[in-house]
This record gives sequence, structure tokens and C-alpha cells, in this order.
Amino acid sequence: MLDYNRSNLQLTTFLLLGIPGLEDAHLWISIPFCLVYLLSLMGNVALLLIIKTDLADLTLTSTLPKILSLFWFNDREIYFEACLTQVYFIHSLSTMESGFILAMAFDRFVAICHPLRHSTILTPAVIVGLGLLIVFRGAVLLSPHPFLLRWLSYCKTNVISHTYCEFMALIKLIACAETRIRRAYSLTVAFLTGGVDFILIICSYVLILYTAFHLPPKEAPLKTLGTCGSHVCVILVSYTPAFFSFLTHRFGDHVAPHVHIFVANIYLLVPPLVNPIIYGVRTKKIRNRFLKFFNFSKSLN
Repeated sequence: MLDYNRSNLQLTTFLLLGIPGLEDAHLWISIPFCLVYLLSLMGNVALLLIIKTDLADLTLTSTLPKILSLFWFNDREIYFEACLTQVYFIHSLSTMESGFILAMAFDRFVAICHPLRHSTILTPAVIVGLGLLIVFRGAVLLSPHPFLLRWLSYCKTNVISHTYCEFMALIKLIACAETRIRRAYSLTVAFLTGGVDFILIICSYVLILYTAFHLPPKEAPLKTLGTCGSHVCVILVSYTPAFFSFLTHRFGDHVAPHVHIFVANIYLLVPPLVNPIIYGVRTKKIRNRFLKFFNFSKSLN
């Protein structure tokens, strides 16, 4: 049954379908989801304690409790306002994460192409300013999304064929009003954030490769590029499922729904899990701090 507020023709609740066609397997699917969620929390909390910095990954995994509740207890209902809140945080934090990946690419570019000027270009004030700008961009550009959805009239159904609330899922499957302006805004924001970030990242690595392979042999070009390994892994893990999900929404009419939903969940699950591993293994300072932290905890016991 549809749950409507008749006074303004707005839904008061949505029903999350989960993974279409695989409803009977939700319990089994929840097992790896739960393990990944727990490992992501432990890995990111450990990283927070070691480097004392903030990670958008922790908030991205905040959708997992609701997904697990859906899988375990068939708890499909989500309030309209909660759904819009989930849309905002998922997209805004994803945008922030993309910005931080771009900032790391700029750091690698300066370190390899202008090593003697690294400390003068990336001063503490510049780093703080970049961080605030990235957070501000994600918070502001994505803030209209909940309102664009809030002002729609929903007349088709309140069932979302997804495990969580997503902007395009609501636009495509539920809204019956004219949505071209809303779609155009969403595409524009996606290009100005993730699209432009990715282009700038590619440009930075083109310059990094050019500089590295023009170094004299004694400078060890491959060793220089080795410092970028962890960052390249993060780029692949973050952008591959994100672009697949984005393109599937727009052009993937022949992609099976359960494949699309799986990839969309991988985008939320995998980066928070592998990022602490990548940074911990590939970054010497973090690795040494982790070993020091581990030895300190062991000595307390």
C-alpha cells in the first residue's frame, strides 16, 4: 500500500526493495556485507587513532546498518525525510572523497615535479584551505538535491528497487512530474565534481609520468613512481564502481538490475575497507605508526 500525505501529495515513507531478483538470498548476501562493514569500521578507527585525521569513509558506511536491517529483518520501510537525508550524505560525502583524492594527486604532482618547492607550495595554511574548500564544495553543491526531491509529487509507487536511497533511483523510478531540470542539475554537479576531479587527476599523472621518465637513471624513475602506488589503487577502487553506477543510470538500460545494485553497494563497501589497508601497507609513516601503536597496546596488556 502507498502511504501518502493527501494534503500535499507527498509520500511519508518509502519501501526499499533490496537487490531485485535476489530477495531470497538477502540473508546470505548480508554475511559478507556485515563482515566488510565491521572490518571497515575497525580499519578506519585504527587509522584515525594512528594519524588523527578525519575520513569520509566512516560516514559512507553509515548506510550499512539500514541495509543489514533490510536483509536480516525485512525492514524495508524508511521515512521520507530519512531517505532524503541519506541521499544528501551519500552524494555530498562521495563528492568530498573525490575532492580529497584530487588533493592527494596534486600533492604527488608537487612532490615529484617540484620537490624543492613542496614545503613552500603546500604550506599548512594551504592544506587547511584546500580541505575546507573540498568540504564546502560537497556540502553546498549537493544541498539542493533533497529539496529537488522533496518538491516532487510521487504518483507511481513508493517501492525503491535499491538497498538505499539514491537521487537517480528516486527520479527514474518514482517521480511522475517533469524531471529534466533536476536531471540536468544532477548531471552538471556530477561533471563539475567527480568528472572534473578525474580529468585533473589524469592530467596530474600525465605530468608525473613525463617528469619521472625524464629523470636521470640514478634518480630511479620507477622508485619515484612507486610512491604513487597507494594513491593509484585508491583511484581505481573509488572511481571504477562510481563511474559504472553513474553510466548505468544514464545509459545502461540493458544492464541487469541486480548487477547495477551490486556495483552500487561495492562503491559504498569496498573503498572504506581497502583504503586503510592500502595506506597502511604502502605508506611508511602510517605503517611505522601502526606498528608503534600495536606494540604500545600489546605492552599495556
